[in-house]
Amino acid sequence: MSDTHGAAPAPDTGSGTGTGTGTPGYDGPVDRGAGTEKYKERGVVLRVLVYVIAGHLFAGFLWLLFYVGTRSHG
Repeated sequence: MSDTHGAAPAPDTGSGTGTGTGTPGYDGPVDRGAGTEKYKERGVVLRVLVYVIAGHLFAGFLWLLFYVGTRSHG
């Protein structure tokens, strides 16, 4: 017979290799490649794409201003 009459079971702290957060199976943050060369290359490509799109939108806006300005002196 057991000596733990009415005692609550011990909390599950995961697989034993985690940080003790109490979440079963949690072994800490997952490395998704942040800091690797491929991750940085994606960031550069995304940034260039955003800058190219923003530059074209700004150039189109300037072109529109000049177009409307030349038509208003008629």
